[in-house]
Amino acid sequence: MSDFLHRDVSVLGRRVHRVGIVGNYGIDPETFEAALDAGVNYVFWTPKMRKVTPVLKAALQRDRSSIVLATGPTFSYVGGSLEKSADTIRRLLDIDQIDILQQFWLGKTAAETASTRDALHKLKADGVVKHIGTSIHDRPRAGQLAKDKVYDMLMVRYNAAHPGAEQDIFPHVDAQSTALISYTATRWRKLLKRPRGWEGDVPTAADCYRFCLSHDAVDVVLMGVKTAAQLSDNLRGLEKGPMLGEEMETMRAFGRAVRG
Repeated sequence: MSDFLHRDVSVLGRRVHRVGIVGNYGIDPETFEAALDAGVNYVFWTPKMRKVTPVLKAALQRDRSSIVLATGPTFSYVGGSLEKSADTIRRLLDIDQIDILQQFWLGKTAAETASTRDALHKLKADGVVKHIGTSIHDRPRAGQLAKDKVYDMLMVRYNAAHPGAEQDIFPHVDAQSTALISYTATRWRKLLKRPRGWEGDVPTAADCYRFCLSHDAVDVVLMGVKTAAQLSDNLRGLEKGPMLGEEMETMRAFGRAVRG
């Protein structure tokens, strides 16, 4: 595949495949392993993804440096629980260090306390985790976190129906200090369905991922698949490279139609 699908991410100190694999769409172990075999090396995993855990654990044991592991507790805004979760994850996967420990789902009302930040930075200083990050929907808040360089990684919503990150977040991200991961590329599959009044073609899932990766601020887009056929179709579709010109304008128009 072209360099469009690979990037040297400064803050991670690693070359990554710009598609990351997730396990929350019912992906079977064989398809998960096929993604790793295809060179996908950014993995977003939580302990709830039990079906693929043995495959991930085996891959980490074979070559720990081959995978960038992003993970975290489902809900944890207290320092002590973050520390316990990190220990649980390392024990489950039989690893010494977590590549990226995320505080999940900072919304408009979710607390981000001093104890939480202190705990994350202590885990990093102690070598338990290599990098710290967060997942967040609140775009203005994410933009401020990027300005302040609070985290090594931000995971934000971005797709053709929700492109607001281009104004609220992306301009504030320093690529040397913060990795940017996008998710909900298909807007929970709504961008794969024809909206009322739309007469043109309907994008494929691969088109949705291409849209995200066409913005230079995005380091990795997360991909959720269930079957080997979906994985193969997506990776093949991504070989088209970035969206440009008329194709990009059409995708943006489709996103507006979906958004209504």
